[in-house]
Amino acid sequence: MTSSHTAPQKKTSDGEVYRRLMGFVIPYWRLFAVSAAGYGIYAATEPAVVMIIQRIIDSLGKADRSEIQYLPLLFIGLFLIRGVGSFLGNYYLARISGNVIHKLRCEIFNHYTRLPAPYFDNQNSGYMIARITNNIGEVTRATSDSVRSYVREGLTSLGLLAYLAYTNLQLSLVFLLIAPVVTIMVRHVGKRLKRLSRNMQDTVGDITHIASEMVTGNRIVKSFGGEAYERERFEAASLENRKQYRKLIMTVSINNPLMQLIISFALAGMMYLALMIMQSSTAGEFVGFFTAAFLLPKPIRQLSDAHSEILRGVAAAESLFEALDEPGETDAGDYIPDRCQGRLEFKQLSFSYPNSARPALRDINLDIKPGQTIALVGASGGGKSTLINLLPRFYDYAEGQILLDGVELKRYRLSELRKQIALVTQNVTLFNTSVANNIAYGALESASREQIAQAAAAAHAMEFINQLPRGLDTEIGENGVKLSGGQRQRLALARAILKDAPVLLLDEATSALDTESERHIQAALQEVMRNRTTLVVAHRLSTIENADRILVMDKGRIVESGVHAELLQQNGIYAKLYNLGFQEPAAASA
Repeated sequence: MTSSHTAPQKKTSDGEVYRRLMGFVIPYWRLFAVSAAGYGIYAATEPAVVMIIQRIIDSLGKADRSEIQYLPLLFIGLFLIRGVGSFLGNYYLARISGNVIHKLRCEIFNHYTRLPAPYFDNQNSGYMIARITNNIGEVTRATSDSVRSYVREGLTSLGLLAYLAYTNLQLSLVFLLIAPVVTIMVRHVGKRLKRLSRNMQDTVGDITHIASEMVTGNRIVKSFGGEAYERERFEAASLENRKQYRKLIMTVSINNPLMQLIISFALAGMMYLALMIMQSSTAGEFVGFFTAAFLLPKPIRQLSDAHSEILRGVAAAESLFEALDEPGETDAGDYIPDRCQGRLEFKQLSFSYPNSARPALRDINLDIKPGQTIALVGASGGGKSTLINLLPRFYDYAEGQILLDGVELKRYRLSELRKQIALVTQNVTLFNTSVANNIAYGALESASREQIAQAAAAAHAMEFINQLPRGLDTEIGENGVKLSGGQRQRLALARAILKDAPVLLLDEATSALDTESERHIQAALQEVMRNRTTLVVAHRLSTIENADRILVMDKGRIVESGVHAELLQQNGIYAKLYNLGFQEPAAASA
């Protein structure tokens, strides 16, 4: 499966990405100061332990050992202090990491709510979800694990190097000889790990996407015998993920032994020189020096690993920042109406989807008076749903105008425009919460229990709601999976009724209803439409025959306009549609 992930317009350096990421850490600098102090305490105990060992060995040849008899007790004190330092460092850094993850996760999700509809059309849902789940976890490495290694192991390395320099400056300079080799290795491995980490994130997106499709579409999968196909898709995506993971682990696994091998050359050279240079040193100094030298490779290796982890985190952070840098919906309007009357005007309106070969709407001119019901009919792809979707500005048009109560839509503040419009679509979206919360959703959450019940009754939904185990408080499952299509549609209508907006958009809103449900809904719709400007996209005659005007759309144009009887007399496209598909539903609902 190919990724729908899009590359950033301007390539940013790893340093810029990491600085931006660390910008999320800066607000917690006090916690970081405590953590760094803890790691400083931890790091100071390493050379202190070596110094105690040196003192003990030097005293072995002395007859009077009274001055060192209490030195072993210092080990207990040192490891107690070391434990306190480790706790302070780990605990407060983990708190910072938790705060950063929470802040990043919320920023990504909140920005998703501000992105325009075309962005979601062009994105793979699996990758969008993986950003919040998997990629955030990868970022944790860069803001906690790697920072811990940099601070703790960095301070430990400096402490041990300082001790080595204090004991014998000449020998300690041997480590400087391997510094360029270590730096080259770290950079090369880091770049490879970053690339592999990005590949891993893409494969996780594939896995999430396939799993999400199977879970949400499980009934279609089962009814069409797609189980084997889905298993093959998932296995292929998982194998690709495993392949990338193996490459990543291979790189890490080779890096550590190579790093240790290079450091061993430095240690061997140091030992060889020490036998010649430290002839006048005491046994304690000699043992202490080499104890510190042999303790040094571990923090150096962990610093190398930390750099690799940071680059893996940077790869994840890049995908997060790409999403955050996506421009939100255009909302330059400042007009705030009280309540619109509902007059709609379309003036020379044309609209094309991005990368589309032909316009979805062409030269639409239309005047709809407040309270009128306009039915939109025509073959699939004629532009009906596009016209509906332009009204709440899910998509922005570039040619022509749409006016609501004489005011151009782009002059409205976006949230205020959408307050004036209630939308019910064929693909009903319900949430995994109670019936009442689904009706009083979002800005409607302040509605009283009585208002919710009245809206449900107006949508003829109380009949089945009263039969549910807990009535309005019944949990309906993900996207209303526990309800029938007709019941879900009536809840969506109840939501629109409760909103009480002056403009009502019904996009195939009665298509999921059976004959009995439709009979109830038609009565409810007549009541709901009475004082509202209504645009109806429908294929059923019973939904549109009483409309004030019927518009027939074909290839983005309005090709016929009139009432039901007039359009039949014209014997045009509407008459053909009527003869092909309208008669049966009309008869069924009669």
